[in-house]
Amino acid sequence: MKRISRASCEQLDCDDPLVGFRRNFKLGENLIYLDGNSLGPLPAAAAARALQVVEEEWGVDLIRSWNKNNWFQLPHIMGDKIARLIGAEPGEVVMTDSTGINLHKVLHAALGLRPDRRIILMEDGNFPTNNYVGQGVAALRSGGYQVQFADPEDLLDALSEDVAVLCLTHVHYRTGRIHDMDKITAAAQALGIIVVWDLCHSAGALPVNLNDCQVDFAVGCTYKYLNGGPGSPAYLFAARRHHGHALQPLAGWWGHDNPFALERDYRAAPGIKQMLTGTQPVLSLAVAETGIDMFLATDMNAVRRKSIALCDLFVRLVEQHCAGQGLQLISPRDSNMRGSQVSFDHDNGYAIMQALIDAEVIGDFRAPATLRFGFAPLYTRYVDVWDAVMRLQDILQSECWREARFQIRETVT
Repeated sequence: MKRISRASCEQLDCDDPLVGFRRNFKLGENLIYLDGNSLGPLPAAAAARALQVVEEEWGVDLIRSWNKNNWFQLPHIMGDKIARLIGAEPGEVVMTDSTGINLHKVLHAALGLRPDRRIILMEDGNFPTNNYVGQGVAALRSGGYQVQFADPEDLLDALSEDVAVLCLTHVHYRTGRIHDMDKITAAAQALGIIVVWDLCHSAGALPVNLNDCQVDFAVGCTYKYLNGGPGSPAYLFAARRHHGHALQPLAGWWGHDNPFALERDYRAAPGIKQMLTGTQPVLSLAVAETGIDMFLATDMNAVRRKSIALCDLFVRLVEQHCAGQGLQLISPRDSNMRGSQVSFDHDNGYAIMQALIDAEVIGDFRAPATLRFGFAPLYTRYVDVWDAVMRLQDILQSECWREARFQIRETVT
């Protein structure tokens, strides 16, 4: 197999139809940012948008902005934009709260649709917060609810008419493995199971088609590939067929059918509005729009093609230049089974990642041993992949990761 050179990577960048998007982000020239699967970088337009909201909409228009600048409608405006990225229709998505809170809402709503069943089925090895939310929901409901876990390869065998809800993450946070959304959803629904998908590592990384797959509910965050900013609100999808039937438990005035009637008793809004609870974070919603709008200006199929090419290139270069250094690929080798990240395990993974970050290659570490690298096609270049692997090679060969400063455990890894 022909060995790749830096020059060939530069040529790939010249031929890249998405290359122009990089200028829309604040990124240092020497910095190689491979952590957009955890926190996307700052869109260049975001700072100006934040200033506009603070100085003009808040500073000048004040409370009039709820109407004049559509503050009150922002969760729905943003939800409809996100709907276009995940294969949903207008009025089926709302941008609100955090992923965990939204998962809490939809699990309760889904269980309410299957009152004669008591099992939430989840994947063993999930991102822990999903497990915790599921366990918390089961504990809050009376009647013997429980969470059961299945290995990924045993999921279809674990489905039964005793299961009320199947809750899965589309792209696994550690390995990047993709579940077959269409196949699994159909198999579960054939047994009367309500299906919930977590799209945190999917939206903005690959095409998602919720309605084509007849998904019941979905949740996801906006601060990863969608570049919404740290702590930016998440989103919640509820298929239109469930509107008015699936009720979430966190009743609040924004979910009321007529909030400004100021009635004493709650009347749930009939549509997706019912999934809201309290006053929304206007500044975060407004700033997040700048990142989401970039995806609406491109083709997710083109994003996916480049994502596959970047990840394949990274795997190939690591195996060429870092062979014999203790790295073990844990992501699927088949690009059709992998999201937009590549993960390697190493016994000294934490220290190696700290040394990489010091060398301005920013990925992240997931305990106990995983070095995780995310490839966001709107700003990651092919030459970034080459340079990242060369810096990784230097770190492994020199063993500079053994320095004491790289052994210190930070709070966030």
